[in-house]
Amino acid sequence: MNVIDVRKLSPEAREGYHQEAETRMKPISFEMPVNPKRKEIITLSKSDLQKVNLQVLSDGGENNLHYHTGSDTTWYVLEGRVKFYGVGDEIIGEFGKNEGIFIPGGSRYWFEKSGDGDLQMLQMVAYDRTYPTKPERINLDAHKDWMTDESLKVY
Repeated sequence: MNVIDVRKLSPEAREGYHQEAETRMKPISFEMPVNPKRKEIITLSKSDLQKVNLQVLSDGGENNLHYHTGSDTTWYVLEGRVKFYGVGDEIIGEFGKNEGIFIPGGSRYWFEKSGDGDLQMLQMVAYDRTYPTKPERINLDAHKDWMTDESLKVY
């Protein structure tokens, strides 16, 4: 993605810039899975700068200690409760509806559903375009038995 200083564009070029960007606007909607798997990830929007997912955890859905390079993530609870942990399983915080946590890139963490009912969280990821390599997830602990997604296997 090219960085453009819009302030330096001519009025005509600026109008073209706006019109092109406006062609990429997309409405967002989704349907909640009827019988969700242990963990469902629904991508609501994605661009070079950000990604927004809805994660639904029905039974456990805990993950392993890991961190992300080249991105920051905000987690926001829509329904249910979640516990976030750091190194040595130290509790970072427990969050319920309309609460969440900001996790800067490089921060080590894992989380699990706590409480009854499904957990629904927005995962909002902002990418650092200046980071020298493609952002990735770095796993520090082995995957939980239920984690079968091959794309997660980065040790």
